Formats: sequence, structure tokens, C-alpha cells
Amino acid sequence: MTRPGIFIPSLAILLLLGCSDARSTFLDEQKKYVRVREAIEEKAPLVTRTLAENGLSASSLNILIVAYKDEGSLELYGKSRAEKTYRLIRTYKIVAKSGVLGPKSAQGDFQVPEGFYHIDRFNPVSNFYLSLGINYPNNADRRRIRSGKPGGDIFIHGSSVTVGCLPITDDKIKELYLYAAFARDNGQLIIPVYLFPFRMSDANMREFERRHAADSSLTAFWRNLKQGFDLFMATGTPLAVVPAPDGHYAYQR
Repeated sequence: MTRPGIFIPSLAILLLLGCSDARSTFLDEQKKYVRVREAIEEKAPLVTRTLAENGLSASSLNILIVAYKDEGSLELYGKSRAEKTYRLIRTYKIVAKSGVLGPKSAQGDFQVPEGFYHIDRFNPVSNFYLSLGINYPNNADRRRIRSGKPGGDIFIHGSSVTVGCLPITDDKIKELYLYAAFARDNGQLIIPVYLFPFRMSDANMREFERRHAADSSLTAFWRNLKQGFDLFMATGTPLAVVPAPDGHYAYQR
């Protein structure tokens, strides 16, 4: 006899692998890839349980990602499609860093971008197991970087190495990729990714401004990012941002 506690997750995995679910075009396409099927088989029970513990389900999930370069953490926020505000549901460790604090400004500078982005591609056959592409350079970056090549191909990915990306190990990218695939399958075409240099509390801001007081353009950029940080932390809602002429961000309420 199969115990109920084992049977239910197994049934969920069978459904996700496509045995009886013909609804989800995006997820169906993703299931054609071995690594996505492996991610579903290994991580679907954990993902489903985590969502349930937060009053959410895979069938109505929207997500938002926030990362902090200095502390090396990546936070996953979730909500249902019917809700307006996000809540924190999972935190991952960024396991390798490159560059220093400050925005990315040139190809080959090893920098991780800072600013407000979104997932623009899913790569189920990545050199780093699975990866989620970030739309760097965005329009604000292009206005700020007025000469030279800004670079590109910034990803959240597996593995434990990086040159300007955000690696969280093969094991953890299986989870995050699955959350993102569910959200995209639910019609979330824009999955926000907010990349901050550090957790931009008032106290941290004073400290990092003190450390980088000689670079007034950098601290001005960070003060602009902090406006967005404060707004998201206060409201839990996605930011409506547009590029300002100087490559900073203007926030629409």
C-alpha cells in the first residue's frame, strides 16, 4: 500500500512532467529539456510545499527577485495573480562574486549590474546548468554608459563560478528556475529582478556613503537606487520605473 504522504507529491510530479496537463504551453516547451524535467522531479515537492506554506500555489504564482551584492543573498518574493503585494518566500546564497560594488559600465569589467531589471530569457541548456537571463543593459544603463560597449549576457545561474553573474549552485537553480517557469506559465511576462549593491537601510546607506565619499557619482547613483528600495520595502508592489536622462531612475507611483 502506498502511503498518502508519498503518493500526493508523486502525483504532482507526474502532472508537472506532462502526463495529463495539456494546459501550459510555456511549461510544456520547457519540459522538452532533460534538466527541466530533472528539476521538476527533484524539486517539485519542495517548491509546492514552500508555496503552500506561504498561501500560494504553482497555478497562480507570480514572482519577483531581489539580490544584494555585498551580502551575497538573493531573495525570492511571491504572490498570487490576484494579489497586489509580494511577500518573501525563499532566500538563496550567491556563492561567488566578481567585481566590486558599483554598477556595471563596460564589457569585461567583471561587474554585476545594479538597478531594476527583469528576466528576459530562460536557458534550459546553459553551460551553468540552468540560467535565467537579465535584461542588462536596460535603457537607464544605455543612457548612463555613453561610450564604449556596456557588455551583456548577465544571468542568474547554477555552478559556483562567475564573471559578472549571480551563481546559486546547480541544486538551487533547479528550484528558482522552477518557480520562474511556473510564473511565466501563468502569464507573468515581466518577472522583476532588483539588483542592489547592499541592503539599503538608512544605516547601511550612511556607512557605504562614508566608505565611498570620494566617488560622488557613485553615491548619487546609490541614493537614486535607495528611493526604489524604500518604495518597494514600504509597499511590496512592483516598481514602475523609467530611465532618467542621466541614467538614473524615475519612479512612477
